[in-house]
Amino acid sequence: MTSSATEFPSSTGARLPEVHAYADELARLDAVATIAAIDAGELSAREVNAAAIERARAVDPSLAAVAFERYEEALRAVAPRPARRGGLGGLPTFIKDMVPVAGLPSTWGAPALADAPPQSRTRGVARDIERMGMSIIGTSTMPEWGFVPSTEFPDREPTLNPWNPSRTVGGSSGGSAALVGAGVVPIAHAVDGGGSIRIPAAAAGLVGLKPSLGRLRRHADERNLPVSVSVDGVVTRTVRDTARFYAEMERVVAPRHMPAMGEVTGPPSRRLRVGVLGEIPGQVTIDEPTRETLASTASLLEDLGHHVEDTTPPVDPDQFRDDFIFYFRFLVYSATTSAQLIHGSHYDKSKLTNFSQCMAASFRAQPARIVGVSRRLRRVRSLLAGMHERFDVVLSPTVATVPPELGYLGTDVEFETLLSRIAAWMPYTPLANAGGTPSITLPMGFDEDTHQPVGAMLSATFGDDALLVQLGIELEAARPWDLALLR
Repeated sequence: MTSSATEFPSSTGARLPEVHAYADELARLDAVATIAAIDAGELSAREVNAAAIERARAVDPSLAAVAFERYEEALRAVAPRPARRGGLGGLPTFIKDMVPVAGLPSTWGAPALADAPPQSRTRGVARDIERMGMSIIGTSTMPEWGFVPSTEFPDREPTLNPWNPSRTVGGSSGGSAALVGAGVVPIAHAVDGGGSIRIPAAAAGLVGLKPSLGRLRRHADERNLPVSVSVDGVVTRTVRDTARFYAEMERVVAPRHMPAMGEVTGPPSRRLRVGVLGEIPGQVTIDEPTRETLASTASLLEDLGHHVEDTTPPVDPDQFRDDFIFYFRFLVYSATTSAQLIHGSHYDKSKLTNFSQCMAASFRAQPARIVGVSRRLRRVRSLLAGMHERFDVVLSPTVATVPPELGYLGTDVEFETLLSRIAAWMPYTPLANAGGTPSITLPMGFDEDTHQPVGAMLSATFGDDALLVQLGIELEAARPWDLALLR
């Protein structure tokens, strides 16, 4: 690829996603601005929800990002004014189609669960989001079980990238990223088990924080696994929206074993030591837009007074890649063999994709490997902690290249080819999942040739989520990217 990256389009730029709802003035308000307008009496929560539903109906026929909707029910339930000022009460959102929402099926993007009945009640982090006062108007699409970083399906149209509909929006939280990127809602739920918040956020030009493990409610099924890798979170257009979400969530579920974040409102109080992790020799080659975005972000951090120097991975890259892939083989095996017990008799294993079948079969061929793999993955947090004794944060690409064309990561691609393509595209994100550490992607670049955002990722030690948000606020102020600033 010979194209090059420029700065992400700012409030003064002319670029917009190819599929978007920003003609609606309310779509240009981020979450914090929307809540301020509600608190000031300029808008009602019902008006905000009605406008979001209208936008969803307008753009989703093109995006295919809504899994299931409950528009009318949500509109009837929303109060005219939130009970609490300055929070997120009354704000519309979508929940990823893997967390139960009352009245809607939960299919995990899997054809094998296509006949799932409506859920009887809202559970998990979706219930916490409701307790914050947010209005759940539907669920968002995800690929089968969430194990492929592209929201494509064997039996229906893929979810499209609003910036360039011929390219993937990433995954597995692709539906949420597409809806936020297109301006339908300012914030949507996402889950990250190997990069599934950060990858689609980068593809859609969004902010995506993968929090420290335990920052939000732990997944019930994770507690019995050898290594916990998945966490809930959100994708947003602005860093302040991410900051507000985590501050509000702490009112509902207090984090354990780590410092509270509060609401982050400003930059770091000190200059930071930044390690730059670029190309990983022998494993991944990053394209020119990604390389230029990494370099320009490092240069900006230096201009802001931070100390910047190159670094290398704290793990053996090849061993870690092989271990993480094998652990996902185990996760697919576990998901597919326990699905009928967990989800019910509507589960139809004959509809599993070839990818899931091959992942499960490859684990069954070498089940004893999971012992050594799990042991090595559990050591990652301490290795990352050692790295962060030298660096406060580590800057890297989010993914190795701009989002590829649809079909490149489709589940109909031959199994080993698809697995190698996945590994080559996302070598950076899994470290934080294995370590349970925080990591955030920010839209720091833009590829003119493919009309796509390019993300840069910042990672910190366990519990240092607030530091990443502070640095995000500083970078956003120095190089504005938010389309909401068009207001």
